[in-house]
Amino acid sequence: MAQPGLAQQSKSASRVSASRCGPLNGQAFKCPEFGFSYTVPFGWVDRTGDMQQDAADEGSPQAGSMASPAKSRTLLAVFERPPGASGETINSAVVIAAESLKDYRGIKNAADYLGPVTELAQQRGFKVENEPYEFSAGARRLVRADYSKQRGKLEMWQSTLVIMEKGEIVSFTILGGSDEEVENLVGELKFTAGATRK
Repeated sequence: MAQPGLAQQSKSASRVSASRCGPLNGQAFKCPEFGFSYTVPFGWVDRTGDMQQDAADEGSPQAGSMASPAKSRTLLAVFERPPGASGETINSAVVIAAESLKDYRGIKNAADYLGPVTELAQQRGFKVENEPYEFSAGARRLVRADYSKQRGKLEMWQSTLVIMEKGEIVSFTILGGSDEEVENLVGELKFTAGATRK
């Protein structure tokens, strides 16, 4: 059991270093390629390597890339507890992915990209809380849309934030058990002063 895990980690590590993002170091994730950092809550589970491997092996959909998953790169995928583990609360998560703009026709800006994201969210039972709007993370402007969904007695909240950088679409998908929790998780996203923009 240990050996396949080691092989998977080394493949994932080479992919992450090639993208010049990460790896996660303690609670800190830095991505000089796109000029941002993210502070992961203490005790959360890193599943970045698993999602990268799943996408490479199967072309399977990724949580952060809802429109064209086969071509996306998972930069970071962290969860409050291991996916599939039972719990009495929403399993909060942060998934950051990058996709080439060349893979999309008709998408000229970040708001255009959120159209397919919203369609897929609605197919999955989410309702739109806020249509795409401009959002500031420090000095950086992103486009953001917010959704919610009832899961039994629990409510799930999702916010997806998008930037276009260096010919790529970078999406930040954040899930939580309340609007306030999502806001706190969004607050951990920081952009480097003077980061390159498209």
